[in-house]
Amino acid sequence: MRSGRRNGTAGRAELTASSTGYRPNPRSQLLTTSNTPSRMRAAMVVAHHGIWRDMALLDDVIDASGGLARWNSLNRFTLHLSVGGTLFASAGHAREFKDVTAEGSTRTQSVRFTGITGGEYSGSFQPDAITIESPDGEVLRTWPNPSLAFPEAGSAALADELHLVFFCGVAIWNCLTNPFLLAHPDVVLEELPPWQENAEIWRRLRAQFPPSLITLASEQIFYFDENALQRRTDHDLFGNKVAHYSWAHDSFGGIVVPTLRRAQTLQPDGTVLAKPVLMDVEIFDAVFE
Repeated sequence: MRSGRRNGTAGRAELTASSTGYRPNPRSQLLTTSNTPSRMRAAMVVAHHGIWRDMALLDDVIDASGGLARWNSLNRFTLHLSVGGTLFASAGHAREFKDVTAEGSTRTQSVRFTGITGGEYSGSFQPDAITIESPDGEVLRTWPNPSLAFPEAGSAALADELHLVFFCGVAIWNCLTNPFLLAHPDVVLEELPPWQENAEIWRRLRAQFPPSLITLASEQIFYFDENALQRRTDHDLFGNKVAHYSWAHDSFGGIVVPTLRRAQTLQPDGTVLAKPVLMDVEIFDAVFE
């Protein structure tokens, strides 16, 4: 892992702490997808008035996160992180994913967690199978084709450890690969009108993900601050709307990652409930290879 913990702890206590600024590079005309490098996608998006125009926002966002050229040169990631929140506690898994290691692919949906359940087990996520293994690699439990039978109710959806590994695998992989995943040729994007978040103006993209990509929700709205850094994502989760905030960005090997995340209930009137915190993620360190 990278030597030393990330810095910038002054911005950790408050959700509205300022993000580290990264100036975007000159805009590209074409975006190469992260998992199909031989294909190119014209940088176009539907603006909210229905007219096609250059995808300047996505260009800026990807550049601010490290650039597509750097991302396409990578194959793997390793994270030291903790995941928690009331979704986990209410299902009896308050500390299952505290202080774990996640190793995965930047090109395919694959994540392996070590150190779960207090270091007793490892868990692996792939779209076609979830496994739980002993420390010496023995497969203890397997769940084939998990996305076809994942429960839709809150705490019940995470009651089984196989469900928990599936949920965390999908969540962590998608969190880490965005915004680069938005350049996938089958993701449909629409730029929405700007949004005022407290005293800041954030730009927004609505993304419709294809069935070939396993996500927490097929439709999501991404918010980006004045530095083109991702600060919030709205989507459905277990039958409810959530606002998933991200902040305290840091650069790991040239890839800029929000190291703190928090998911909260989004009410029908658009307001966000401060409590309970449904899910929180803290990334202590990251390595990209």
